[in-house]
Amino acid sequence: MTQPTIVEIRNLQKSYDQKLVLQGIDLQITAGQIIGYIGPNGAGKSTTVKILCGLITDFQGEVTIFGKDLRRQTVEIKQQVGYIPENAALYESLTPLEFMEFVGEMRGLGTDQTRRKAEALMGIFEMKPHLNQRIATFSKGMRQKVLICSALLHNPDLIFMDEPLSGLDANSVIMVKEMLIHLAREGKTIFYSSHLMDVVEKISDRIILIDQGRVIADGSFDELNKLSQDENLEKMFTRLTGNTDHSQKAEAFIHAFEK
Repeated sequence: MTQPTIVEIRNLQKSYDQKLVLQGIDLQITAGQIIGYIGPNGAGKSTTVKILCGLITDFQGEVTIFGKDLRRQTVEIKQQVGYIPENAALYESLTPLEFMEFVGEMRGLGTDQTRRKAEALMGIFEMKPHLNQRIATFSKGMRQKVLICSALLHNPDLIFMDEPLSGLDANSVIMVKEMLIHLAREGKTIFYSSHLMDVVEKISDRIILIDQGRVIADGSFDELNKLSQDENLEKMFTRLTGNTDHSQKAEAFIHAFEK
């Protein structure tokens, strides 16, 4: 059975100060896929994610999500979307429960429903004992767990993740990876932007590599590997982006201390 197209991007372009950051991205994404969206710093990954989430509105090209035009039906699209950034402003004077009640109200969830979901999601991260503590006292990893839980409260069909594992401990990273695989099996679509090549390689059904605002590789790891015979995604990444001198640079960095 052919899965429906969830996201369609045609000739997506974005400039900052007359510099073209996205230079014509064309993509179609179907339901139930985990998309690994990778690229060097400055390649346009976060810009793409923010456009698709409706956070950046001044772009060129056409974007359709759930069959809706992103420019004209932004609010309707956001109701079906979850967004987990690397860093986000949390209301530090609130507790996780208060923050998620606030998010739940914006999402149209009832208070009781929000509390049940908040307790269940935070419990998975072993954060339930901290539900009523002030976020101001939390570590980076604890804050990231609150962000993840709040983004999933409304059971979104499409989840955008921009370095979502930042600050998480090893056990939480493993749990999130398993969670994403299960969500995809339920038909959820995950757009996952990260620098962690090993995670992207393991969980992604499809890997999209962009460099200087253009797509330079698109396919499953096995499909891409047939063309290149790289040992892993990290080696493929360095070869395709032209950065193959990491060993020499590392050696030069060490020698710099000796001068």
